[in-house]
Amino acid sequence: MMPGGLSGARPATPEIYLADKVRALLEEKINAKYEKFKAIEYKSQVVAGQNYFIKMDVGGGCFLHIKVFRGLSGEDNLELSDYQTNKTKNDELSYF
Repeated sequence: MMPGGLSGARPATPEIYLADKVRALLEEKINAKYEKFKAIEYKSQVVAGQNYFIKMDVGGGCFLHIKVFRGLSGEDNLELSDYQTNKTKNDELSYF
């Protein structure tokens, strides 16, 4: 993958557990609690660290996209950069 370019979509792997680490912050920001919070697929982008664009199944046929930044120092340096609500299973992950 070219630095700065967005990868193709891939099925969620155990590496994407990092979505769980930002769940509480996301729920606080949008004032919602999700019974389900399962990563379905993701894209990544190499920057000064790595951005992960992750499609999340939050139950009831609802999905959202989250953007998580992992700094060069690793998993202790995670940041919920952005999110998009009101997504469907078929909405493509794209840069946001």
